[in-house]
Amino acid sequence: MVTQVKDVMGVVAIAVHRQATCTELMATMRRFKVNAVAVIDTDGRPVGMVSEDDLLSKETGTSYGEPLFEGRRRRQEPEATAGLTAQEIMTSPALTVSAETPIREAARLMRDHRIKQLPVIDPTSGKITGTVHQVDLLKVFSRWAPDILADVAAAIARLHLDTRTLAITVDDGVVRVGGRLARRSQIAQLTEAGRRIKGVVDLQVDATYGHDDQTETPSLRV
Repeated sequence: MVTQVKDVMGVVAIAVHRQATCTELMATMRRFKVNAVAVIDTDGRPVGMVSEDDLLSKETGTSYGEPLFEGRRRRQEPEATAGLTAQEIMTSPALTVSAETPIREAARLMRDHRIKQLPVIDPTSGKITGTVHQVDLLKVFSRWAPDILADVAAAIARLHLDTRTLAITVDDGVVRVGGRLARRSQIAQLTEAGRRIKGVVDLQVDATYGHDDQTETPSLRV
C-alpha cells in the first residue's frame, strides 16, 4: 500500500490572503512555528508562498540568510518589508500537492526545491485543505540506512541481479545505485522495486549496461 499525503498531513491550512501585511505574515509564522506560509486568493486557492528567506531577501538583497525567528534573538519587523503585502513578497506560483499524492513524491518536491512544507489542495476546486510538513514525512522515512540498504540488496536479489557488480549508497533516504547491469530494462525494474521499500525517498540508478534491450528495431519491408 502506498502511503499518501492524507495519511500524514496536518488538517490546519496555514495560509494568509494576498493583502496580508508583513506583521501578519510574521505573526502567522510565529503562531504555527513554521518558516513559510501559503498565500491564497479570495477563493482559497494557493497563488504563492512567503518564506523567511523571501522576507530576508527583500530586507537585505540576499537569500538563505539567518532565520528571522531564532529563540530570544527574534528580529524586529524589517523596515524594508514593513509596507509590503504578501502578494508583493511571495514566490509564485505555489508548489502544491493533493491528499492523494504519494509521500515519496511530496518528499522529492521538498528536497528538490529546498522547502519544508507544502499546501495540500483539493484537486477539483484547487482550494487549500491542509498543510504537509517535512517533519510529517520524516516520521515515515525514519529508518536506519543499514536497514534500507539490506532491503535494497534483497530487492536486487529478487530481480536476479548480481550485487557484486553494483555499488549502493543510502543518504537521508535517497538510494543511489551505480555499477553495471546486464540489460537496460533492468534500470526501470530496479527503480520501481526500490521505491516500494519503506524509508526510501527516492532511488536513482546511474549504472551502465551491456545490452540495450529497449531499442526498437524497425521492421524491414520488402
